[in-house]
Amino acid sequence: MKRLLTFFHLLLFFYGSGFAQKSYLLKPDRVFDGTEMHDGWQVWVLGEKIAAVGDLKSIEEARKTKNAEKTPPQIIELKGCTLLPGFIEGHSHLFLHPYNETSWDDQVLKEARSLRTARATLHAKKTLLAGFTTVRDLGTEGAEFDDAGLKQAIEQGIIPGPRMIIATKALIATGSYAPKGFSADIDVPQGAEEADGHDRLIQAVRRQIGKGADVIKIYADYRWGLMGEAKPTFLVEEIKLIVETARSSGRPTIAHAGSAEGMRRAILGGCETLEHGDAGTPEIFSLMHDKGVALCPTLAAGDAVSQYRGWKKGLEPEPERIKNKRITFKQALDAGVTICFGGDVGVFSHGDNAREMEMMVDYGMKPLDVLRSATSINAKVFHQPRLGSVKADFLADLVVVEGRPDERISDVRKVKMVMKNGETVRN
Repeated sequence: MKRLLTFFHLLLFFYGSGFAQKSYLLKPDRVFDGTEMHDGWQVWVLGEKIAAVGDLKSIEEARKTKNAEKTPPQIIELKGCTLLPGFIEGHSHLFLHPYNETSWDDQVLKEARSLRTARATLHAKKTLLAGFTTVRDLGTEGAEFDDAGLKQAIEQGIIPGPRMIIATKALIATGSYAPKGFSADIDVPQGAEEADGHDRLIQAVRRQIGKGADVIKIYADYRWGLMGEAKPTFLVEEIKLIVETARSSGRPTIAHAGSAEGMRRAILGGCETLEHGDAGTPEIFSLMHDKGVALCPTLAAGDAVSQYRGWKKGLEPEPERIKNKRITFKQALDAGVTICFGGDVGVFSHGDNAREMEMMVDYGMKPLDVLRSATSINAKVFHQPRLGSVKADFLADLVVVEGRPDERISDVRKVKMVMKNGETVRN
């Protein structure tokens, strides 16, 4: 009997200390719910989910409904702060680091996979601490399927990092992709998987899925030849086959596409998002809108590369590439294209993801629209139904910043607190 009582005492102890759900009441000045800003709202987090959100009366009613009013939550005062959904980075490469440190070719060809993986773990941590609780990571560029291992390490709690939506190795048409500047008689390791033809394309898509891909990425255009100009790669029929194969397993297909023709083929082939879109036209953007295809413009990557090549931003006139990007981005906005937030981070430093948000405002978007893009819109486009919004029963992925990012987008950099799955990872 004594042993039985001891067992029950231990059971009660463990339930009370280890298994009871953590409960927090977050009290910022305002809450951005993924769509609109609300002054005076509070957020009750219970376990890994948002239990209630709204004014004090709404929170109290919710606590009564859940029979939790007798167990007060830990109150976290956040004066002068804005609470938002955890940001969703739409175009990341955790296995790359800035090209002014090491060129893309040298990263792919000369850096050991173990070195790149070690660096990627630090990139993941920096990303999370900057308030980006989810990333769509679009290729390891030659590191085989190491992003799947990185994703598992984060999910198992081995290392801190954002939840990952991964593309493993992108698909490219045979002969159109390789580090450039090498002799034609040398087989150079590829940063993507080459494939073409009916059976080989199906096999390549299924191989990527088998290795852990959540999304299939294709290059709809690339630099053909040893130092060629960017031209379309896959035929529309080939893209449709890729899309159909991926979709049969519940996975979307997205496309790197910079040229107008590459964009057109990717749209007609059924890709859900286009990355970059540098040479889009009003007609192409109108087609994107009509087909419901979203654009991830990656403004910050082009800006960074131009500076690496010698442009002194703020002191010299903008290069033609930057001027053209401003024009095409405005054309996409005017056409009503859905804009995903995603900076191609890795080209520039991880943890500096907010650079893209600032540029989106500089290029013509309103701060509130940029916040929507980085939260609820990305969640919808990336098929993440329980992320991107501050709503009851959604996962408690939250970021708190000082100031008002709906008025000054740069305030997203003033991170005070980050939660992922209800766990505080920065406070």
